[in-house]
Amino acid sequence: MVARPAAEVARDLLGWRIVSRIDGTRTSGRIVETEAYVGAHDPACHGAVGLTRRNRTMFGPPGRAYVYFIYGMHWCFNVVTGREGDPEAVLVRALEPLEGRDTMVARRGRDRDPANGPARLCQALGIDGAMDGHRIDRPPLYLEPPPRPVSPDEVTVSGRIGIRKARDWPLRFFLTHSPHVSSGPHVPASSETPWRP
Repeated sequence: MVARPAAEVARDLLGWRIVSRIDGTRTSGRIVETEAYVGAHDPACHGAVGLTRRNRTMFGPPGRAYVYFIYGMHWCFNVVTGREGDPEAVLVRALEPLEGRDTMVARRGRDRDPANGPARLCQALGIDGAMDGHRIDRPPLYLEPPPRPVSPDEVTVSGRIGIRKARDWPLRFFLTHSPHVSSGPHVPASSETPWRP
């Protein structure tokens, strides 16, 4: 994967498929929601505090999975996009289940929308900290392009969810009519926010 700005990649990943062969079982889902974290100047980005043991994968190279633990109970999956030393990444927030839905439901313990949230999709696909730093172009966890790119009129842009700082930066992207987008308060985006470096 060539290094690119996280905001561009977050938009472009909509419609791509995440395929997991973790535990020898194939599950997959179509990406319907993402959020970009755009580097050290982004106060909501893990890289804003500098290089740490927890966030070192985020500092590159691009094309790796950055998987971190939150609230002492959940994993979150990100795609590293920036050049080495530039901590940019895309949080994958929600999937439309495609393959192995029964396995997803069994892992999640719930039948309804087993992958409509960042922690839920990790549980549904079997993603945990063992995948941190994994190259996402090869098994057991990889991305597949869609048959056609998602058109701009299918996408809504908003502020980000579940953070306190820079919530109104226009860096959350989702398929407007997808029923699989994560739940949460809608955060209007501010066009005046200087989110670019």
